[in-house]
Amino acid sequence: MKKIIYLIVGIALVVQIESCETTELDLTLNPNALTEADLDADNLLVTIQESFARHINGGGSGEEVFNAGNEGLDEMGMDLTRIGNFFGQLYNNQFQAATQDDEWNNAYRGVLETSEALITVAEEQGLTRHIGMARFFQAYTYSSMVDFFGDIPFNDALQAREGVFAPTLTPGADVYAACFDLLDQADANFTNAAVREPANDLFYNNDFDKWQLATNTLRLKLLAQTRLVDSSAEAQFNAIIASGNYIQSTDDDFQFQWGTNQSQPETRHPRYVDGFSVTGSGDYIANWYMERMFEVNDPRLRYIVYRQTNGVPGSDTPPTAPDAGQLGCSVITNPPPQYLAGGFTFCSLDNGYWGRDHGSEEGIPADGFLRSTWGVYPFGGRFDDSRFEEVGQDTGAQGAGITPILTAHLVQFLQAEMAMAAGNEVGAGTLLQQAVATHIDKVQNSGIVDPDADDSFEPTEQNVTDFLATVDASFQNANTEGKWNVLGEQFLRASVGMGIDAYNFYRRSNYPTVLQPNINPNPGTFMNSVFYPANSVNTNSNISQKPNNAVFVFWDTNGTPPAN
Repeated sequence: MKKIIYLIVGIALVVQIESCETTELDLTLNPNALTEADLDADNLLVTIQESFARHINGGGSGEEVFNAGNEGLDEMGMDLTRIGNFFGQLYNNQFQAATQDDEWNNAYRGVLETSEALITVAEEQGLTRHIGMARFFQAYTYSSMVDFFGDIPFNDALQAREGVFAPTLTPGADVYAACFDLLDQADANFTNAAVREPANDLFYNNDFDKWQLATNTLRLKLLAQTRLVDSSAEAQFNAIIASGNYIQSTDDDFQFQWGTNQSQPETRHPRYVDGFSVTGSGDYIANWYMERMFEVNDPRLRYIVYRQTNGVPGSDTPPTAPDAGQLGCSVITNPPPQYLAGGFTFCSLDNGYWGRDHGSEEGIPADGFLRSTWGVYPFGGRFDDSRFEEVGQDTGAQGAGITPILTAHLVQFLQAEMAMAAGNEVGAGTLLQQAVATHIDKVQNSGIVDPDADDSFEPTEQNVTDFLATVDASFQNANTEGKWNVLGEQFLRASVGMGIDAYNFYRRSNYPTVLQPNINPNPGTFMNSVFYPANSVNTNSNISQKPNNAVFVFWDTNGTPPAN
């Protein structure tokens, strides 16, 4: 009977999912011709892994039904923290309920429900490693959904088999507590007896010592996240650090590797798909992010941002005439007063860095082959060697980028944050240096290759040394608030491709305070959390929509971030 149950559940899930793929993601199953053999643990596990990566980085185009239109939590987080472009002058009007359906469906159907189906299969067959991976993906997905939405369905969220079709909201704090239990279950299944290992582990290739490093690193992340509401979080965090059993080397980073296939299936990094299309770049990068990196000669800039032109309308270097057709704001002679008061550059950056100001909602002109787009790291685009050539679908690393999820540099940044919170500014400064150096090294040596790049434009060791000295001097010469600003800005810079962490850090610390404000001087309350998806609210009587975007998630007791 149990086998019949999981077969029926698996068929329902795979019909929704539409495809289960092999390691190369090149074998699509026909949901109308499924057999029990098709519903094995390995097929389900591959689907979960891809859905998990798209939970973070989005679905791109032409993906499974629950991925279509899914921007991913990374993009929302980057846009809110001035890494990507936030399109909207009123926060309360953005990330509305109607825009959250795909993210919600991908999380619950693509990752969580499919994981339960896998666990049912794996338990019967003694596939404990499969179970451990599924529990890990559930812990990360549930916790990140809390980070964005607050209270979410958990206790009865996956009980459709038992007739629960309107799950209730579980308090975010309870979900987080359950996530630690899920990680305990994951660890137990990574070390106990297994009939066999997964056929396709797309993260660690069945190195379960590394999987245990990842579980402890996720614990570190959740503990740092709850430091404002859990008096024991600091001690638990420090105990894991003392154990040494967490990700300390970039060689052990937990990340997803994307491919270069353009169709059947699409395996390129979703940001590459948007930024390197037949119509040029579909993304805008935040002016604040590019300008701040250029000002201090950040050695990561040419890897992260690619320029298609060397001049922006209205810029001084090189002198470029305003052009209302290409960049409407370039003809405006009076910047918003909050930009003037804070000394923020308005609209046009020099040296070809063509982006958008925070909150800009200008129309989209024919600038797809002019605006700056994402570079070779982490999205698999182009290295910027000042060639100023247009992008195309076959340029740069062709989308073979990464999704950096749990990394050595993230741990070091979290350690620096915990040290600052404990009043250990000396220790925080040392850890900040380590974190920035580790991230720079990862960016430069990630293995993502642009075969046409002129490597003479790569930063030298001296460039890196000088930059690290600049960061250190800025930190050492600042007061406590200034130190938090330096830490916060470096945290955000290193969060490109992982906007979840940027958004979380910004809310729990309220730093940096030097972010470019919204172009509207009265944009309303910052997005403390996002709205529940329309479909869930409209079809589930147990979910009521939030009154506004000012509702805090449980771990955020710091108040709304100051820089709107």
